[in-house]
Amino acid sequence: MATAAAAVGAAIRRVTSHLMAANAVSPESAITFVPDRRLQRRVIPRLLRRGVIVETRPDTYYLDVPAYEAWRGRMRRRAAIGIGTVVVAGALAALLA
Repeated sequence: MATAAAAVGAAIRRVTSHLMAANAVSPESAITFVPDRRLQRRVIPRLLRRGVIVETRPDTYYLDVPAYEAWRGRMRRRAAIGIGTVVVAGALAALLA
């Protein structure tokens, strides 16, 4: 499970990095992008639903930087809450043992 999550995370980073490297950050600078890797093709609809990338024409995308930064912030917050929960649970288990 963790390996699959890491692979999806890597695919998301590759897609967003590709758009950033091409400076595709506005409708005017959108680029045609058809990833050759299946997992990268599968994360594009997820990023579209979240508003992180925007499709201007079929297979033509740009990165919505403010939406990307907000989404990353939410993901970091969720990760911090998850880690904090594990730490608190571990501390409680140690105290009660």
